[in-house]
Amino acid sequence: MNQDNSTEGVTDGAPDDLIPFTIDLTFEEARRRAEVVTALGPDWDPVAAMRGEDEAYALLYSGLDVEQQRTYDMLVAAGVLPGDGPGRAAAH
Repeated sequence: MNQDNSTEGVTDGAPDDLIPFTIDLTFEEARRRAEVVTALGPDWDPVAAMRGEDEAYALLYSGLDVEQQRTYDMLVAAGVLPGDGPGRAAAH
């Protein structure tokens, strides 16, 4: 708008000289994923990484006493903690 508050050159409250801006988020997501894989490097082994995660998870919840095991079982049943099944993820 001009300093004199005239509406010349303005349509529906927007100046005529605006340039539309668009971005393809699908392309950007594909680019981001490619960058992540590149950063992981050629030595990254996803199977070994998952195996390590499973071992760490088993170690985390091993050696629980009776009360801790009961609490753990209750949290798994409620879906707060993931169980031992495939695709181990909490329900919530």
